[in-house]
Amino acid sequence: MVAGFEDYAIPDSVHLSAPFDGIPPVIGTAAGLERAAAAVAAGTGPVAIDTERASGFRYGQRAFLVQLRREGVGTLLIDPEATGSLAVLGEALSGVEWVLHAATQDLPSLRALDMHPDALFDTELGGRIAGLRRVGLAAMTEELLGYTLAKEHSAVDWSRRPLPADWLNYAALDVEMLIQLRWALEDVLREGGKLEWALQEFEAVRTAPPAPPRKDPWRRTSGITKVKGRRQLTALRNLWEEREKLAQHKDLSPGRLLPDAALVAAAQAMPRTVPQLLATPGFHGRLAAREGPRWVRAVDEARRATELVPFTVRSEALPPVKAWEAKRPEAAARLKALKPLVARLAEEH
Repeated sequence: MVAGFEDYAIPDSVHLSAPFDGIPPVIGTAAGLERAAAAVAAGTGPVAIDTERASGFRYGQRAFLVQLRREGVGTLLIDPEATGSLAVLGEALSGVEWVLHAATQDLPSLRALDMHPDALFDTELGGRIAGLRRVGLAAMTEELLGYTLAKEHSAVDWSRRPLPADWLNYAALDVEMLIQLRWALEDVLREGGKLEWALQEFEAVRTAPPAPPRKDPWRRTSGITKVKGRRQLTALRNLWEEREKLAQHKDLSPGRLLPDAALVAAAQAMPRTVPQLLATPGFHGRLAAREGPRWVRAVDEARRATELVPFTVRSEALPPVKAWEAKRPEAAARLKALKPLVARLAEEH
């Protein structure tokens, strides 16, 4: 033994604060995208992919940064706001397995950019099937690879330009170890006899159709139960729909225009004038004043409406389990018999 070796503490994991090859430049031109596609096509093995969105800042869930990493290529950072469609990149990855973490979060925004995987490996879903206690990217990378990753900028406004260097550093780290994580997780799944299960689940995620539009999405307004009358409920619907249209036009998250609490307060108060509206909680600032007539008009249309929205709508979903004993006793009996069996299987696997 080397003298004094016992004095050194060997860390359980190594903190990875920056990509091994540094932060690559952001690709934001058509010519740069063509070169990136050619480079990716010449790479080998699976490709790690991630996206960064601006949830809570911009309208919708489109990607404002796309990160890729493949053996023989390194990491690529692409600005889809500047390049537009990434179809040329999708074509370069024809037949290549994509490695994503929590693929259901990224696939819709990638499909909107004309990128569609031919094969998929989802490390987050794989971690759940493997039975790992924590399935966040940083936690899994630490547990299976011995590296900890910085996660400081997950909820920032990725629509900002130019993107700060520390944000780009964070984004590049998201794909830095993803392919190694994929191989390590495959070993865990194989040893547990679950690899085939996982591959079937990944394929189900890859081929799943887009979720259908939600019926009456305005009914998910936070605080809606405070609205007691059908006319006030109709006003809430009108206000919600007007906010949605304005948010899409301005490319802003609806909640940044007006919080749900403001819509509920206006539906309760039913203001007739802009001054009355501006005295309603939540309607303050220049934007509220400038768009005041829009909100008053939405309320006035509800006041004059002859067809009011119903309090409830028929749901095709299953009734709450607690109601089964009375409404579906046979189903309740089956559930009671099956629950311990499912729990036993879950524990076994």
